[in-house]
Amino acid sequence: MIRLLIAEDMHLIREALVALLSLQSDFDVVAELERGDEVLAAARETQPDIAVLDIDLPGLDGLTAAEQLHAGVPDCQVVILTGLGQPGNLLRALKAHVRGFVVKDAPASDLIDGIRRVAAGQRVIDPELVATAIEVGDSPLTSRETDVLRAARSGQPTEQMAQELALSPATVRNYLSHAITKVGARNRLDAIRIAQNAGWI
Repeated sequence: MIRLLIAEDMHLIREALVALLSLQSDFDVVAELERGDEVLAAARETQPDIAVLDIDLPGLDGLTAAEQLHAGVPDCQVVILTGLGQPGNLLRALKAHVRGFVVKDAPASDLIDGIRRVAAGQRVIDPELVATAIEVGDSPLTSRETDVLRAARSGQPTEQMAQELALSPATVRNYLSHAITKVGARNRLDAIRIAQNAGWI
């Protein structure tokens, strides 16, 4: 029996996932969560074999939760579910020791088969996504430039971003300027779009 933990913040999708996976005679859903910051504690309590994590969870994103699981419950393997096959996210997932990376618009059979293969010690990742990730490569942004670009997504003024990030407005403008140059963008909005599409923010 493969013991599963499911973390998905959208109730309808989570219920559908639990119902689908519970139909499999070799699967046992031992935990279902809606927040990423609940994953580690739930995994310690229920000892799942596989954690199926949405990449965008409140409290803690799925990739950070995967890193915590690898450190805190190393016998639990992770399959990430994502709406977008962003190459930067795939590279982060591999660094977080994720064993499976499945896009949400894949057939249900792909997820079921992927869970079984990960439980058998294999890695399950779309080859096209791997090829794209290799082409795109790692993020050229520093962690601070990434933070500033993330904050810029909300459209807030530089002064407000500076206050939120505990930086001076001039430093925020410098980080934004460096980020725009590094990703080859025309302006702040273009930099955000490029970085999001690559999975860097």
